[in-house]
Amino acid sequence: MRRFKEFLLRNRGFFAFMFCMLVFRSAVADWNVVPTGSMQPTIRIGDRIVVDKAAYDIRLPFTHVSLLHRADPARGDIVVLESEKAGERLVKRVVGVPGDVVALRGNRLYVNGRFADYRAMHVDGIADDAWDPAVYVSEKVDGRSHAVRWSEYNASADRNFGPVTVPPGRYLMMGDNRDNSRDSRYYGFFPRDEITGRAIRVAISLDPDRHYLPRSGRYWTRLE
Repeated sequence: MRRFKEFLLRNRGFFAFMFCMLVFRSAVADWNVVPTGSMQPTIRIGDRIVVDKAAYDIRLPFTHVSLLHRADPARGDIVVLESEKAGERLVKRVVGVPGDVVALRGNRLYVNGRFADYRAMHVDGIADDAWDPAVYVSEKVDGRSHAVRWSEYNASADRNFGPVTVPPGRYLMMGDNRDNSRDSRYYGFFPRDEITGRAIRVAISLDPDRHYLPRSGRYWTRLE
């Protein structure tokens, strides 16, 4: 016991630093590895994303208890959530906020009586395109645009969905890789208190198809 106490005293600075780092990652900002392609092309497999944990709430560290409410997720935000239904952490885009009426018709998004605007775009460097060719388009809703991916041959049955009305305290999420994402079309609406932060940037991206070498042009990329 005496040696253990001496060990703690000698290394108290290190332990204090580690505790502060854990508190910071729990309540202020964190970084997550993205292992799947459900948000391609916006977030690619191997991206390390920066998450603003204080974007919506100041939480008691290591809990989901909100000490200060700052804002609610907006339509178009990319959020990180600890999903009880999925049993894991998810990164998805907010497509519908409470009160919204949302539907998909042939992968075209429909929100509150209006279809999103679409424009064709070109995207390079998505490894999945080798076995699952895709079409890339810019999807614009309420003045906010982002890229989405539609598979050419592996069309999902979820290309037609709804219409549904998002209930109070719930959010409708989808992945930008619309034919390869388990989201609200599978799990249903996500509770507000499961949303733990907003993904804001790609810190660095390591390409698993190139021995995890860094991808050029992805460092500190802003997520839209």
